[in-house]
Amino acid sequence: MMNLQVAERMKDYQEGIFQVLNEKKEQVEKNGKKVYNLSVGTPDFEPAKHIMEAVIDAAKDPANYKYALKDLPELISAVINRFQKRYGVMLKENEITSVYGSQEGIAHIGLSLCNPGDIVLIPNPGYPIFEIGPSLAGAEIVTYDLTEENHYLPDLKKIDKEICRKTRFMIVSYPLNPVCKVAPDSFYEELIIWAKENNIIILHDNAYSDIIYDGREGKSILKYDGAKDICVEFYSLSKSYNYTGARMGFLVGNEFLVQNFKKLRSQIDYGTFLPVQYGAIAALEGPDDMIIEQCKEYQKRRDALCGELREIGWEIPDSEGTMFAWGKIPKGYSDDVSFVMELLEKSGVLCTPGSSFGSLGKGHVRFALTMNVEQIKEAVNAIKESGVII
Repeated sequence: MMNLQVAERMKDYQEGIFQVLNEKKEQVEKNGKKVYNLSVGTPDFEPAKHIMEAVIDAAKDPANYKYALKDLPELISAVINRFQKRYGVMLKENEITSVYGSQEGIAHIGLSLCNPGDIVLIPNPGYPIFEIGPSLAGAEIVTYDLTEENHYLPDLKKIDKEICRKTRFMIVSYPLNPVCKVAPDSFYEELIIWAKENNIIILHDNAYSDIIYDGREGKSILKYDGAKDICVEFYSLSKSYNYTGARMGFLVGNEFLVQNFKKLRSQIDYGTFLPVQYGAIAALEGPDDMIIEQCKEYQKRRDALCGELREIGWEIPDSEGTMFAWGKIPKGYSDDVSFVMELLEKSGVLCTPGSSFGSLGKGHVRFALTMNVEQIKEAVNAIKESGVII
């Protein structure tokens, strides 16, 4: 028998938590229990009709099945107009390039920025791709702590100067998945000054700025003075426009860094499928009514989940932004993974263990707001009747 060898890095990649949870979910469903799946953050809303119609119309043209090779000029123009209208940010054509969603962009951008051994700073807790992407480039991953006591903001003064000296870039994301917090203006202003002083590139993942609650304003980091000198930002159509499967996002910001990444991507792809680009143009140029109404519905769901969980004795704070809610596991439990499994078995409610987002996520869970208000109320009632809340 052959002794097949694979890359050493594969030892670092465990089976995805969502696959593990899905297998457990299927087992519970086979036993006849109703499952309320609040684990995966896939929007349950439909894309707006004008977006779908743009994709359909473009897909009827045989010419649109050729290699795209580049972003359509109309698409770049739509991004420029969107950022000016939505964020008050003026972008130039060379400060924009498309990606197959933020996930793909974050997975690959380290290859364009890092040499093996360079340090990349990532949040703990944070979304898993923040670590996986830079690791593919051979970077050394150093986490910065996000704690409830500091409103889940990094304490820049506590980051060791020697680490700063070796750091190539730092990943920041607000509103932040999984902890559902936003950052004040003062944080961005301090971050940009600190990054310039230490010659550290800032990569801002801006996936959720259109899903933000209680009158808060979702912003682009590029709005702040000096940001373009040292910052780039990933902007995604997945959550705002429910365009998830189309995989359409952008890297925007510092021209040199954007063009450097565009050069790398030209070696590994032939451009985004043209019907997907036309759908994105329709999304970016369309009205914001759908986005605003959708955010209101997410807030109703947040109120139903967080508010009613607190009523039954589980202290889950109100999410400030993202399509998620985050909180500590109930009293009487010490391990978030085993708690999630017990919660599923006893109540049928499935959420995500916080430890899958880093060591500081231990003892927490994340809920996705992907069911309507009535279903969420049913889920909370199922938790109440299960007896897991003492």
